[in-house]
Amino acid sequence: MNKDKFVEELKTKDQEAFKKLYEEYAPKIYGILRNYVNQNEIEDALQEVFIRIIKGIDGFQGRSKLSTWIYRIAVNVGKNYYRDYKKKEDRSVNLEDESGNNYNLQAVSDNDVRKEALDSLDYQMILNIMEKLEQDERVIIKLRDIDGMSYNEISEIMNIPLGTVKSKLHYARSKLRNLIEGVNLDE
Repeated sequence: MNKDKFVEELKTKDQEAFKKLYEEYAPKIYGILRNYVNQNEIEDALQEVFIRIIKGIDGFQGRSKLSTWIYRIAVNVGKNYYRDYKKKEDRSVNLEDESGNNYNLQAVSDNDVRKEALDSLDYQMILNIMEKLEQDERVIIKLRDIDGMSYNEISEIMNIPLGTVKSKLHYARSKLRNLIEGVNLDE
């Protein structure tokens, strides 16, 4: 399908066009959001991305590819969710009992439970290793090595210079390789 025609169908609020958009991009957006959003909030974040796409499609002028524009929205939503999560995580409750003992309580993350349950799977092991990377490193590796995006597209999505994309990707791959090599597979 012609991308310009597809964008015009989206701008006219064509339901079939939005259905195709969702089918094509939901899995890719989900993959980006996994790097930022807790598992129990990922569906909400995914919906927010699509709401922003629907509300913003009239303003899309085609200066970039549609996919680049969509991924940029996904990264921004993911960063917002991550920022909100960090604010919640920083809040802890200190309780003091009658004897003066102080207890610091923090909520157990859903990610911790999921991580324990799936540690035996090789795929999950790779995901766990990738969790040790910085968010931007995970996103850059996903966009380049999994989604096959160009350096220019990644630069536009992440709003960083082209040289920074290349440098970050190089260091992220090196860091990932060192983390993988450091894993004891016999455990």
